[in-house]
Amino acid sequence: QVQLVESGGGLVQAGGSLRLSCADSGRTFSSYAMGWFRQAPGLEREFVATISWSGSSTRYADNVKGRFTISRNNAKNTVYLQMNSLLPEDTAVYYCAARTGGYSTNRASYDYWGQGNQVTVSS
Repeated sequence: QVQLVESGGGLVQAGGSLRLSCADSGRTFSSYAMGWFRQAPGLEREFVATISWSGSSTRYADNVKGRFTISRNNAKNTVYLQMNSLLPEDTAVYYCAARTGGYSTNRASYDYWGQGNQVTVSS
């Protein structure tokens, strides 16, 4: 069973940085591809970044490319999202998610979700 617990959100000024973490309490973390998604008020949940089970492949949404970095440490059952040069439009609830198979940008293909973590960027 996969249980994802997120941490690291909060309030930051525009131009600042935050790192989100997502830890899995199960024993099969390394077999899952992982993704980060976000949802702003009144909008649909959107893809942010994804990483393969080995960490060798990643993909980003165009609006975060060059500013965000996804990584994982399978020994710690944790995936990270390093967010730099944050903008007010990055304000959202951020969710991590896990899926079997390869990495994916498709929200509907993910099997397990974290509880969400608020990130607020002030201007």
